[in-house]
Amino acid sequence: MVEDGAYQADPAEGSEFERRYTHGLVSVPGGESDDRQQGERGALKAETVSSVVTRRIAKREAETSNASESSRAASRGKRAANRTTKPAHKPSDLGRVSLVGAGPGHPDLLTKRAYDRLAAADVVLYDTLTTNAVLEDLPKGVEVVDVGKRPPNRTSQTEINALLCERSKQGEHVVRLKGGDPCLFGRGGEETEHLASEGIPFEVVPGVSSALAAPGISAIPLTHREHASSVTVITGHETPEKAESALDWDALARTVATGGTLVILMGVARLPENVDALVDHGVPPETPAATIQKATWHDEETVVASVGTIAKRNERAGIESPAVTIVGDVVSVREAVEPSLHR
Repeated sequence: MVEDGAYQADPAEGSEFERRYTHGLVSVPGGESDDRQQGERGALKAETVSSVVTRRIAKREAETSNASESSRAASRGKRAANRTTKPAHKPSDLGRVSLVGAGPGHPDLLTKRAYDRLAAADVVLYDTLTTNAVLEDLPKGVEVVDVGKRPPNRTSQTEINALLCERSKQGEHVVRLKGGDPCLFGRGGEETEHLASEGIPFEVVPGVSSALAAPGISAIPLTHREHASSVTVITGHETPEKAESALDWDALARTVATGGTLVILMGVARLPENVDALVDHGVPPETPAATIQKATWHDEETVVASVGTIAKRNERAGIESPAVTIVGDVVSVREAVEPSLHR
């Protein structure tokens, strides 16, 4: 064991004189103690130290390089071994399908991967929630097909599934462009199941869901340490009175009443019934609520009210779909910060 500051000679570090001189082990005769001799001795010592340090660094670099090369060689060997154990893919003339989330509507909120997939697409099948602004940015030569589900030109899910398979089997790169995120009330799960059943390669490109984007754009935080610690997202298409409803309105009302945030998507038409159900199950009518119409679109609008008045306020404001309604105490944060909100 060598104590801190002690010197260990390395045979590779030069002559015995250099080692001893560098570490102060050689004495200089008294007659050479004038300024000139001291200067020369200092210069010699500096030069010797520099050469020793240089050799040490070169030695360490050589050792590190050898170790790194050995490590890289081992990694290459492992990768090669793995490749040989994987089954070979059979040649296929199938194209592929990308289920892409377009976000809330503004092209700036597309992810880079979404943008890349659109730029490389042969055909884009888009739905009604996609804005023209996103479509106008597509490269020339990309075929665009409207497969929206709104009347009068409603496209059934069966027809969409058939189109996805038909075009991809022709060897094309098909982008299924959906508003928000493909798998949040976007039927992305159903389409991936159908594609898998047909043996068609696909990927899912997540998008910024309107459940997150609309409140954020309007300065309504879905969670806040002083207001809410949970978020629940539901579809507003459900009829609360339906006996077979998949929504537990009693549980939803308890969530809001105890401080949680409720986000209702696609609920413009049935919002009066939805908020009535919340009140009937125990949500105080004065609970803050807000509806954001077409977040990030040119005709975006935000209406702030209470659970008891939001439906009528929306009607007076002419709110249309797509719109997101937020119920919960977090809505009250908007009033304090809205004056500083830059749009």
